Amino acid sequence: MTIKVIAFVTVKPGQEDAFVAAAKVCVAASRAEPGTLHYELWRETEGARRFVFNELYADQAAVQAHMQSEHFKAFGMAARDLAAARPEIIVTKAVDVAG
Repeated sequence: MTIKVIAFVTVKPGQEDAFVAAAKVCVAASRAEPGTLHYELWRETEGARRFVFNELYADQAAVQAHMQSEHFKAFGMAARDLAAARPEIIVTKAVDVAG
């Protein structure tokens, strides 16, 4: 069953470019992971300091593999110094409305 993860990260003022630079490496490597179906970074238009990771995985094992990857851990360490607060992470699963 696919799993969608949405993560909101607000960065400190003046750290937006550094955050994007750190995220580029993570996004590129994450897109190449087996089981990662979709991985994008968006930037909120209002205020421009909040970023949104939009992720889709084939299953829970793919989520776990992503979280254990070296590129994810490295990004987490870098983002810790750039973020204004802890990220808000929402994990969802599909709802079959087609019946």
